[in-house]
Amino acid sequence: MKHSNSEKPPTEVAAFVDPEIELLLEGYSEIDWNEHSLPEIRRQPATVRERALSDDVERTDYLVPGNSGVIVRVHRPKGVAGLLPCIYAIHGGGYVSKDRSYFDPRFDVWCPRLSCAGASVEYRLAPENPYPSALEDCYSGLVWLFNNAHEIGIDRERIGVMGSSAGGGLAAALALYVRDHSELSLLFQLLLYPELDDRQITPSSRTETPLWSLASNEFAWKSYLGDLYGRPDVPIYAAPARALDLSELPPGYIMVGTLDRFLDESVSFAQRLNQAGVPTDLHIYPGAPHGFDAIFSSTTVARQARKDMGIWVEQQFNRN
Repeated sequence: MKHSNSEKPPTEVAAFVDPEIELLLEGYSEIDWNEHSLPEIRRQPATVRERALSDDVERTDYLVPGNSGVIVRVHRPKGVAGLLPCIYAIHGGGYVSKDRSYFDPRFDVWCPRLSCAGASVEYRLAPENPYPSALEDCYSGLVWLFNNAHEIGIDRERIGVMGSSAGGGLAAALALYVRDHSELSLLFQLLLYPELDDRQITPSSRTETPLWSLASNEFAWKSYLGDLYGRPDVPIYAAPARALDLSELPPGYIMVGTLDRFLDESVSFAQRLNQAGVPTDLHIYPGAPHGFDAIFSSTTVARQARKDMGIWVEQQFNRN
């Protein structure tokens, strides 16, 4: 029998907000995501850019053969030859918005600094294309990347997956799917404030927080799951928090702020990965809301979060 999480009222609590972010929040305009606001949301830029894209990185879009029109954008530092380790990135946007340009600013920094490649996949969006469309597209792009790694200068032995928000949920789901259905091997899973649990029953998921409201979160899950929403048999590849077995997954890194709706599910997932024998770093940033590292990128806490991620990714690339 289906149930509705909307019957449970949100909780409002007084919580610490990072002082720099608190000042920026005063001028930040937020709207609830729903079927009426979605057209406007989709017209907004896919990412926050503080500067023009770098001339030190070359970007090439590839169309993955198949019927869904999956596109993978490959980023490489200019003037660097040979096979490079690669981060396969899945953009956020509540499963309903954004595109492959989402990670352009991050790869502009990481590709030269870490001497790596980046690959950002563009997948079909909900609600027009509910689960499993996005996961199928992400997997198709990953298979294409492995099959063409040598031709595009990527070391197929050093490919990790990364995602933020809904993309973090898709990255975790992709790692599970690869484990269960593929001979591919991922080097790591880097999950930024991942959207993992459709049930929305944890304390943080029921608390009103900045930048991603309860209503927006419910709209995202309803859009992505379609007729599956509210059912007890939602697949683990749609909502990774439902997976009972997290063993034999690639090493993980999970970051989240204390003002994030996904705090509890991120902490729980990291703990369960470690308990299953998967080495997983968990980084929690006090007073930081959802998407803080990108939306409020100039703040001290955002710079620290990006630094921490870069150090960990470099360590993973150097493991082999």
